[in-house]
Amino acid sequence: MSLIERLARLHAEGHAQELELANEVDRAEHELRPAAVLAAITERNDRPGFLLIHRPSNMRSHPGQVAFPGGKIDPGETPIEAALREAYEELGIHQRDVTVIGASDVYRTNSGYAITPVIAVIPPDLELNPSPTEVAQWFEAPVDHVFDTRNHNHQSAFWQGRERRYIEIMWQQHRIWGVTAGIISNLARRIAW
Repeated sequence: MSLIERLARLHAEGHAQELELANEVDRAEHELRPAAVLAAITERNDRPGFLLIHRPSNMRSHPGQVAFPGGKIDPGETPIEAALREAYEELGIHQRDVTVIGASDVYRTNSGYAITPVIAVIPPDLELNPSPTEVAQWFEAPVDHVFDTRNHNHQSAFWQGRERRYIEIMWQQHRIWGVTAGIISNLARRIAW
């Protein structure tokens, strides 16, 4: 069974059930700005990996953090269209190289976004052209590693006058935490890897 077939089956099975998933806030989606990210998995036979980026340290939103490629949904766009557009703008990934598996659960953030992760498969070793204004560096983190809940370290910190809980996942020297780790945690519950 190919990775695409396997993910399509796991996506359908995992999204057919009711689950209580993590979010940073409980506000209604209409109070938040819609956004989408491309949770792209490289089609590697030995060890498929999520394609992740480090945002430049001078960005206004989430500077220096690890993220999936993505951003705001423009008027008239679907989450899938926005995720594909952002992946092209940030990494030069052409839509023709992406096999979309499907959207997943919206993740609501303290920073005011309702983010729809779009699960997709891309070829391994795809030539990327990162935009220096949006991407400081990119890397792959193996799906089996980031989906393994034993690697999900639960942390807390004080932010804006209250204690906030978050997940931190380490892969080599990369610290995946906050929104991205929250989305990965939810995906791990939906996709029985």
